[in-house]
Amino acid sequence: MSASAGGARGDTARNAPLRVDAQRNLEHVLRAAREVFGELGYGAPMEDVARRARVGVGTVYRRFPSKDVLVRRIAEEETARLTDQARTALGQEDEPWSALSRFLRTSVASGAGRLLPPQVLRVGVPDEADGGVGGAAAGDPRVPQQRIQPGTGELRLVPDEAARTGAPTGGASSPTGGAGPVAGSVVGDDGAAALLEVVGRLVERARTAGELRPDVSVSDVLLVIATAAPSLPDPAQQAAASARLLDILLEGLRSRPA
Repeated sequence: MSASAGGARGDTARNAPLRVDAQRNLEHVLRAAREVFGELGYGAPMEDVARRARVGVGTVYRRFPSKDVLVRRIAEEETARLTDQARTALGQEDEPWSALSRFLRTSVASGAGRLLPPQVLRVGVPDEADGGVGGAAAGDPRVPQQRIQPGTGELRLVPDEAARTGAPTGGASSPTGGAGPVAGSVVGDDGAAALLEVVGRLVERARTAGELRPDVSVSDVLLVIATAAPSLPDPAQQAAASARLLDILLEGLRSRPA
């Protein structure tokens, strides 16, 4: 079955009315998928999701005909959640630094760093010849990067070569462990662009106010969310470690008087 056919079936199943028990199973599967992918990454098998949801793996596949459909659902929901958190911080905090730090604290506390969609982490590859910015090594898929559209100062998404050619990807950087669509297709460009736009406003406000280091980019902020999300077996230890690590990273982001 083609990926597009599987996606179409998944969309149809998602929109169909559900019985009470089916709706409950769907909620269990989605909650379990978020937990499992958050702990083990998007390469975790569907069997682990089914086990955590306490349903048969066939139940999972009835709602999500392929793992890629489930991964895309979780990634889309996480992107929308992050965007809402950024908009809330932007709308409710008058102080630029308070807004940015609130967004980061809320995102890290929600476990977003372990579920950041790979497409968002691959905003683009900075290139001096193309007006790029950022200090990350070009081509490193583990580091979120960005590219400035020459002459506009606006962020734009830049698909990687695998996404353009349809070549398969694998390893830790692939959300599906090398099976199915490439990472660049995990979440739609509209959702990713909305997240980048609102986080960009938070960054620009804090930078203009002189509270954020001038060399900090949107990519750096996303990297902070991913970095301050260690995976530890004990939930209390994990929460404490995330909070302490975020405090340290926030100090590194903040501008200091000369």
